This record gives sequence, structure tokens and C-alpha cells, in this order.
Amino acid sequence: MELNAYFKSFIETEEEPVIICDLDYRIIFINKAAASAYAKIGGYDMVGKLLDSFIDLETQSKINMVVEWFKESKDNNRVFACKVKSSVDGYIYALRDEKGELIGFCNKRKSRIPDETEPYSVV
Repeated sequence: MELNAYFKSFIETEEEPVIICDLDYRIIFINKAAASAYAKIGGYDMVGKLLDSFIDLETQSKINMVVEWFKESKDNNRVFACKVKSSVDGYIYALRDEKGELIGFCNKRKSRIPDETEPYSVV
């Protein structure tokens, strides 16, 4: 069975924006949260375009540095990129194939707000 549909569905469950790029810095996927967050600059229309056209030169330089660091070792897989807001951090993650070779990278946010919902509550 093809796993891509499962992985895509899993990424869509993320409440924070996720943007996936190949090593040419082409955006190959964004989840619904990213499409919404970046609607003013294209949303889903960003897919297929180069990331460079959406970021400034300083950010571009930093991402270049991170991607080069990912290439140095299969153990280099995550970099803290920025504080999005007081309770949300932005990270860049290496994406690797089954041999551990770098095939791309993604930008993903992590919330530090503890979930107060009762465990297994389906409300």
C-alpha cells in the first residue's frame, strides 16, 4: 500500500503551518494551516514555486547555512529557527530517504502550550 496518502494525511492534522521543500528550495507541499497562514502571499499557489521568492535575503542565507549543515551529517536533523510568538517556536527539519540521504527540508512550528484536555476526551 502507498504510504504517501498516510503521510500527507498525518501532516494535514498539524494545527501549525508546515512547508516542505526539495533541495532546489522548491515548495512541494504545504498543509492546510500553512495555506491559511500564508493566504496573502499565495496559500496553496505557493506549491511549485521557489521558497526564495517568499523570503528575504537574510532568511535565505540562514536557510542555506542550515541546509549545508544538514548535508554534513546524517545526525544533523533539526535547527531552532525562530520564536514565532511567546508560546510557539519555529524549526527547520531535515528530510531524509531510507538511506539517510538528505532529500529536502521542512519548516514546522511547535507549540509550548500544555494541553489541558482530559486524556482521550473525544469532545
